[in-house]
Amino acid sequence: MKIMAVDFGDSRTGLAVCDKGEFLSSPLTVVHEYSFDKCAEKVAEYAKSEGTELIVVGYPKNMNGTIGERAEKCEEFAKLLTELTGLPHKMWDERCTTVSAHNYLNETNVRGKKRKNIVDAVAAVIILESYLGYRKNNPNAEL
Repeated sequence: MKIMAVDFGDSRTGLAVCDKGEFLSSPLTVVHEYSFDKCAEKVAEYAKSEGTELIVVGYPKNMNGTIGERAEKCEEFAKLLTELTGLPHKMWDERCTTVSAHNYLNETNVRGKKRKNIVDAVAAVIILESYLGYRKNNPNAEL
């Protein structure tokens, strides 16, 4: 199944996709958009152009597992994506993905402006790989 992961942000939203065999995750792009609705429209366009069958949206729960204002905004974004695309969505815990993305970029010595431009796409790849790992280990689980 072709899956797209979304790391939603107020100004930058990272996107990643996997192949149909759910083996390889790749960064797709970073959408630079401040408008909630316009960002959703742009992400929906990418989902359609990539032949996406499922959208996984990062769910930034608080460290204690509670749902805060940011997580609620991501839920709204996911629902809007489903309305715009007709595709199902899955909320996926994204705690610490941006920190992990920065660590990966440290290891590969990516700095400065280039880092700022790709960190959200790298975070989306981390979200997607986590979800794909779950699917692989739980083949009977719901989308």
